[in-house]
Amino acid sequence: MSDARYSIGIDLGTTHSALSYVDLTGSDGEKITQSVLPIPQLTGPGATEARDLLPSFLYLPHESELAPGDLALPWNAAREFAVGELARSRGAGTPIRLVSSAKSWLCHPGVDRRAAILPNDAPAEVPRISPLDASVRYLTHLREAWDHAHPGAPFAEQDVTVTIPASFDPAARELTAEAAAAAGYARMTLLEEPQAALYSWIEKSGGQWRKQVKVGDIILVVDVGGGTTDLSLIAVIERDGNLELHRVAVGEHILLGGDNMDLALAHVVARKLAAQGTQADPWQLRALTYACRAAKETLLTDPTTDSVPLVVPSRGSKLIGGSIRTDLTRTELTQIILEGFFPQVDASARPVSRARVGLTQLGLPYAQDAAVTRHLAAFLGRQVGALAELEGMQAAQPAGATFLHPTAVLFNGGVFKSGLLADRILQTLNGWLASEGAAPARLLGGAELDLAVARGAAYYGYVRRGKGVRIRGGTARSYYIAVESSMPAVPGFEPPIQALCVAPFGMEEGTEAELPPQEFGLVVGEPVHFRFFGSSVRRQDQVGALLDFWSAEELQELEEIQATLPADGRTPGDVVPVRLHARVTEAGTLELEAVPSGGSERWKVEFDVRGSADA
Repeated sequence: MSDARYSIGIDLGTTHSALSYVDLTGSDGEKITQSVLPIPQLTGPGATEARDLLPSFLYLPHESELAPGDLALPWNAAREFAVGELARSRGAGTPIRLVSSAKSWLCHPGVDRRAAILPNDAPAEVPRISPLDASVRYLTHLREAWDHAHPGAPFAEQDVTVTIPASFDPAARELTAEAAAAAGYARMTLLEEPQAALYSWIEKSGGQWRKQVKVGDIILVVDVGGGTTDLSLIAVIERDGNLELHRVAVGEHILLGGDNMDLALAHVVARKLAAQGTQADPWQLRALTYACRAAKETLLTDPTTDSVPLVVPSRGSKLIGGSIRTDLTRTELTQIILEGFFPQVDASARPVSRARVGLTQLGLPYAQDAAVTRHLAAFLGRQVGALAELEGMQAAQPAGATFLHPTAVLFNGGVFKSGLLADRILQTLNGWLASEGAAPARLLGGAELDLAVARGAAYYGYVRRGKGVRIRGGTARSYYIAVESSMPAVPGFEPPIQALCVAPFGMEEGTEAELPPQEFGLVVGEPVHFRFFGSSVRRQDQVGALLDFWSAEELQELEEIQATLPADGRTPGDVVPVRLHARVTEAGTLELEAVPSGGSERWKVEFDVRGSADA
């Protein structure tokens, strides 16, 4: 780290990506020299502009669609695909060639994320790529843009932080790290997006953040982005006379964000068209979704605009005559998003699940309930005891509280460019607090909703050098591995399992934990599966704790790993006595090693989706 001049922060977003950087040689204490990199990208065939945001879209044109040189970039004249603004605008008219929401697909455990599956509903003649490859291409574009702008400070020699949703499980974190490595990110660390947003708020305050928060504060970070809703709680405590920030809880993975809103708007507009006698086919509905996305962003960012025209071409030869033309009004936008996604509910409300149809199209596993406020109520209710183990915070919550009481709120994500939506969340939350006799939560203002995550990630790289205030927290969950009981075969009865804690809540990056001397049997030489669990509420479990019983609220099963561990001269199916050893890497991924008694071998079982474990 000593030779890096810059700390680079990258927000790899579902709908936009961004790059910010801190000059480590020109920063001292809380006086930071920080900038945002304007990212060159195609805005039209053969036209390049530099913009602060890189839309996270990838377009795969037909070989005869564009002229030679139309996709050329300043650093690459032979590219055969488009990333950024041109991809988004071109794909709105030809959605079957547009890759979008790659980040959401990257964390989808129900698909092979290394398989060429995107665009997921494209016909057979359209080439496809994997969610992993799409992420690599976005990250590569950002690296190349940096190297083009800073030839004297190569990207590979800088400290890089890439952000991820706090709710990403270990497999999704590992895949993100793999995508970054494939894109040439040699010195990379992962950071949760809500923490990055708070880091940005701290940096922007110029040292005044200590006057805006106090000991005993509980900061709720509400981050609604393009693909996910991320909820985090960060406590302000005092240690050795200084204020410290501790992340105490994160929400479950909620695939709910701007993408859902775009779909909702498209269906409402389609119903309006149907009432006028125009029926949109599935292809046009998808194009309408992208048109609604652009219209939504215009209406949210420009308060003087009352409506935005929508034009969706047909697939026939008469593009003009066959086009669908309508508009999206501010009234429609407000009604659909405010009442559909941010309804006023009680603190006791919980997300609603519905009976599902037996057969469904393969797609992203969106949250069944679109109400962000109900997910927030469930999160605060589940975390009512989150402060019990935190020094100095045991009395922060009143007796009898039914949910954890935040005292301050920080918003992040482009959705909150609309003050109506931020006000609705704050009003709803303060209604809950008033019902239990608590003071209203105050708003921490001044956030840069589009660039906060990238800026906060760059500042975090500076903080890691001991130069600023660091948010403590470590792993956002406790992690467990299933241990099958040894028992005779019983017809119709599977052996019971126990859950062994391999990483406790808050385990810091770069630390290791050797489990107690208890040995377990590891099956080698034949296919096996490893089952893993995570918990955001069991904070008391230490490494080696073995659970016999747990409720569905306490432990959630994660993606299992299919593996065949090398036998190394043993007979396939042998059971080798091993001790376990857990490690949280500097990049923020979790590794588990099995070490045989009296042997030198080490079997590494990573939380990934490779289909085989590394020996």
